[in-house]
Amino acid sequence: MPISPTEENYLKAIFKLSGKNNDTVATNAIAAAMNTAAASVTDMLKRLTEKGYVLYEKYKGACLSQKGKSAAIQLIRKHRLWETFMFDKLNFSWDEVHVVAEQLEHIQSQKLIDHLDAFLGFPKFDPHGDPIPDKHGNFEQHLSVFLSQLKTQEKAVIVGVNEHSSPFLQYLEQSNLVLGTTVEVLSIFEYDQSLLVKIDATTQITVTHKVAQNLYIKQI
Repeated sequence: MPISPTEENYLKAIFKLSGKNNDTVATNAIAAAMNTAAASVTDMLKRLTEKGYVLYEKYKGACLSQKGKSAAIQLIRKHRLWETFMFDKLNFSWDEVHVVAEQLEHIQSQKLIDHLDAFLGFPKFDPHGDPIPDKHGNFEQHLSVFLSQLKTQEKAVIVGVNEHSSPFLQYLEQSNLVLGTTVEVLSIFEYDQSLLVKIDATTQITVTHKVAQNLYIKQI
């Protein structure tokens, strides 16, 4: 039974909300993520349950079946491969690729996606540092360590972002807080937990706690 782009978007939303353990997600949480009414979500969950993608329980919510989880992971794979293609080969900026990839991710040709993956050299991460699943659904995971967790005099490399909005990514670009940047925490301001950091051993800037909470890092 074919699945529509809207149904695929629901699977992706549930996958992201359910976390690593595929926890049951409340209907209201799905409604908020999809920006729609709870009644519409309930109808969709019933439909996806009939198709075997979702396990729905009234008053509790839903989680993905193995079939649904596999479909969501492959959708994410396509999305992140298209982002990588646009960024690496078409000179799109990292704040432009998400919206277009949202459209391209619904292309159903498995052959096209496999060839795209090979053409790109089987990349492990997309332009935002998010892991790209392979054709079997396997992918590497970043350790969930944020810049906000560093202490004074500790160093790290920025490896990913937790927020993907265009204004946030543009801010990071303008502040030179892009992937691969080395940062050293010089001091932490007690008032608001903002950080004074040194970038690539030369420039000093202040990073707000909110920004620091959205930057994945790898300590060095």
